[in-house]
Amino acid sequence: MTQIVVYHNPNCSKSLATLALLEENETPAEVIHYLETPPNIEELKELLAKLGIGIRDLLRRSEPEYDDLGLEDEELSEEIIFDLVCRHPILIQRPIVVKGDTAIIARPPEAVLSLIGDDA
Repeated sequence: MTQIVVYHNPNCSKSLATLALLEENETPAEVIHYLETPPNIEELKELLAKLGIGIRDLLRRSEPEYDDLGLEDEELSEEIIFDLVCRHPILIQRPIVVKGDTAIIARPPEAVLSLIGDDA
């Protein structure tokens, strides 16, 4: 079975529900508390490649930091955005679940079931 990795925020109901679904389906997962140990720029780029999205698609626009840091400015370079996200990981959509070369943002949490598929 391919290792499952979950980028988890313990204060997020969707993240908690995703972990519960993995447990219900007897699918072990490595849990990364990304607020405590944020991904670096290279790790973020790897995640985005697995997700098949750009850095702006990863941003939580509802977080106060989004407005405070001026992330709505379309002129901001990706380099600046990557730096800001690494310094303010609360901006990352969650939970992110990775299996091999594939990743999803488990919203709704049930989306994780398609990722674990035959392994469940």
